[in-house]
Amino acid sequence: MSMDIYLNYLLIAFLTITSPGAAILLAINNAMRMDLGAVLYSTLGNILGLLLLASVAMFGVGVLFKTSPIFYTLLKWSGGAYLVYLGIGQMRNHHTHLTLTVKGHHQHYDRWPLFRKGFLVAATNPKPILFFSAIFPLFMDPSRNTLVQFGIMTGTFLVISFASLMTYGYLSAHAKAWFFDEAKLKGFYRISGVLFVMMGVGLAWFG
Repeated sequence: MSMDIYLNYLLIAFLTITSPGAAILLAINNAMRMDLGAVLYSTLGNILGLLLLASVAMFGVGVLFKTSPIFYTLLKWSGGAYLVYLGIGQMRNHHTHLTLTVKGHHQHYDRWPLFRKGFLVAATNPKPILFFSAIFPLFMDPSRNTLVQFGIMTGTFLVISFASLMTYGYLSAHAKAWFFDEAKLKGFYRISGVLFVMMGVGLAWFG
């Protein structure tokens, strides 16, 4: 995997992970209702769920690479179409009201339920499932070691996911007025949507 390809993947992964979704809303909720410790436990569960999904995708896509180049081409085109779909969805997204009720005290919490919920949110979320199965092939070279390439992309995805969830949790607890500004969220949706569409078309057509 060349540096140019990796940087393209890094951008796509960042935009995908940082777009508000179930895991991020869970982190925000835990930060507001409890504290960053609660966010940490749910985030670790989320990371484990993502790792499980990536492992399943790794074996499935690896087999396809070895048995039929046609599947590789189909996966690349489906991945490009998925990026365009995400981009259009981002630009049309009206879900900008993320304000949650803030409680004035920290509640006692058990670590295992937080970890378990974070794991289930990741394991049942269609976004990472589609990402691992449709997007990974866009950036992979069939002539190179599949396991190494999956390891690099999965590791990158997990690190960004961890940092993103903890950052959202921190911001929601310490900068609520700025973080929940509707105009900023709308701008983020539009910019990331355009980037998704451009890269989806480019990667599917020229990749």
